[in-house]
Amino acid sequence: MKDTFKTIAKFQYSSEAQIIKGRLEADGIEVFLSDNLTIDTDPLISNAIGGVKLKVLSSQSEEAIEILNSINKYSLDDEGNSITCPSCKSDKIELFSTIKDTKSLIWFVFGVLFSSLPFYTRHKYRCESCQTEFDLK
Repeated sequence: MKDTFKTIAKFQYSSEAQIIKGRLEADGIEVFLSDNLTIDTDPLISNAIGGVKLKVLSSQSEEAIEILNSINKYSLDDEGNSITCPSCKSDKIELFSTIKDTKSLIWFVFGVLFSSLPFYTRHKYRCESCQTEFDLK
């Protein structure tokens, strides 16, 4: 019987998918990436086509999902410790970019008008549990 591939994860950028691919291949799981070259060519269409799809053989999908779930996707500080929320003390913190202040907005408009990258953005942390946004400073 011919084995087929099953999509187990989707990523916005191919660099994220390449890191996970390397981890899975190190454990002997056959991995295939779909749409990674398209997104490398034009990263702005990632959401439109559903991101980079990480696919594994159907027979290895359960093992691959276990490995994927064991990887900590949350933010760490400079010493490698989990960042905790100042409100609820949860460690489910993610880094995100925002364009909420005037400087970020001006650089965003400048970048769009003159097709220049990168845009200036502010980075903040957000707690997944209580949705609190905070800086580490």
